[in-house]
Amino acid sequence: MPQRIEQLKAWLTSLPGLSDFSFEPASGDASFRRYFRIRAAGQSYIAMDAPPEKEDSKSFVWVARAFESIGLNVPHIHAKDLAQGFMLLEDLGSALYLDKLTTKTVDRLYGDALGALATLQACGPLQGLPRYDRTRLMQEMALFREWLLGKELNLTLTDDEQRMLDQVFELLADNALQQPQVCVHRDYHSRNLMVTDRHNPGILDFQDAVIGPVTYDLVSLLRDCYIGWPDEQVDAWAMGYFELAQQSGVLRAVDEAQFLTWFDLTGVQRHLKASGIFARLNQRDGKSGYLKEIPRTLGYIDRLAGRHRPLESLVGFLHQRVSPLLKIN
Repeated sequence: MPQRIEQLKAWLTSLPGLSDFSFEPASGDASFRRYFRIRAAGQSYIAMDAPPEKEDSKSFVWVARAFESIGLNVPHIHAKDLAQGFMLLEDLGSALYLDKLTTKTVDRLYGDALGALATLQACGPLQGLPRYDRTRLMQEMALFREWLLGKELNLTLTDDEQRMLDQVFELLADNALQQPQVCVHRDYHSRNLMVTDRHNPGILDFQDAVIGPVTYDLVSLLRDCYIGWPDEQVDAWAMGYFELAQQSGVLRAVDEAQFLTWFDLTGVQRHLKASGIFARLNQRDGKSGYLKEIPRTLGYIDRLAGRHRPLESLVGFLHQRVSPLLKIN
């Protein structure tokens, strides 16, 4: 889209102090947004190109300001032109959590991320955000059936399999709605967290924030679609956050077993959705690179069968009908 690039450069040139700058790609994401690193007068910035016919940047601005106001490390917005879909943002660097997480660094990095999550849940906005309601939850899980099973794997489901999925989806929606409802980032994982020298972590891709279940961001972080850790370690981190959430007043009158059930089942909802999105990125958008994450993503569900009997039919279905078709290099 050369024309968009020229329009973006013209807009940047019009800003004070940016008449002379260097311009290079910084990153893209799974949406239609693109990011460019801008260097001018010894300073580094990020320019965001979000075509207004594809992306609503008003929510980005609103959530960025709300999160910044409670002390979270999100990119400060230096300038914006929502009509064109352009923004000039603070540069939080290029050190993704995903690239820096090792067995030696994970406790410190996750500790910082869990501390920021506690701030988000204890202080985050509860007005002005959409609710993660039953309709939205069911629409997301439908992506698994439509895009992964139907369009990516060309599976034709039996009536019994359709009913099984309907029942599981209802169970998972009920699980989400019965939890304490808090501010939810919605994509709180290693590709949206930056390792920063000050006030770690830097937090990105927050524009789809909602009011939803207390365990959603936690499971996004700890059962990440892009990197995995031993189950015992994940459980220990989750229980550590359970104590932190109690201390901060986010959780009241909830026992550990209930919290872990919420955590597990919320993860299933998220992983069904994510696998459907990965398939859609391939089928609709030509982005095949996400397909390799599907086995890990669905593998989280497989490991929960022994802990939650209502999931046994789903796990059996994944084993017998889905896994054999996931021929992903």
